[in-house]
Amino acid sequence: MKYRAFFPLTLVLLLGVSAISSLSVRAGHADVPIAESAETVNPLGSGDPAPHFVVRTVDNSPFEFNPDQLERPAVLLAFRGGWCPFCNTYLSEMRHVIPSIRALGVDVLFLSGDRPGQLFDSLSMETQDDIAGLDYTILSDADAQAAVSLGIAFRASEATIKRRLEKGDDIDGSAMMNHGVLPVPSVFAVDRHGIIRFAFTNADYKIRLPADELLAAAESIAAAD
Repeated sequence: MKYRAFFPLTLVLLLGVSAISSLSVRAGHADVPIAESAETVNPLGSGDPAPHFVVRTVDNSPFEFNPDQLERPAVLLAFRGGWCPFCNTYLSEMRHVIPSIRALGVDVLFLSGDRPGQLFDSLSMETQDDIAGLDYTILSDADAQAAVSLGIAFRASEATIKRRLEKGDDIDGSAMMNHGVLPVPSVFAVDRHGIIRFAFTNADYKIRLPADELLAAAESIAAAD
């Protein structure tokens, strides 16, 4: 397992990067620092303007989310990464509502902490099969820009990072490895004027927004003037 041999050095480097990046990745929601825990995040909520951020596509091209220039409403689903079994289960469940959401004219954007090259490869084969052919966009937030600007970024514990490395998860280049940052899994429904009309965040990563409630949120922003 290639990570184990380099873990002590990796952790030292990570701690140094984490200290430096505490300011460098703060964008958008700049008045809110990276939280020390999932329980202390300060997410944006209903009625707040959505933030501007840049993430990366599967082929590592920049993808700009500009709330002032949206062509359609959008739902943003932030998750930790393909190494997370609960994230895999949640993405698989979304297959039941994504076609209906897209039929409403609402974009579906998955925001992952994985690096671009791992966006699909890190997902389980079952999840890959479940979401294959669906009309959605999966994006890399490995720089944590979206998570920080949405107010859902928190510091990953050393124990969490060590556990992932010991399990052999490929988290190289991820937000967790680059910046020591994880997102609290969240959903934001943004109307075409760039205003958040629905937000769901729960510090317990095992609790996710039910698919029918996501569809209801999408219906509300699709109907908004």
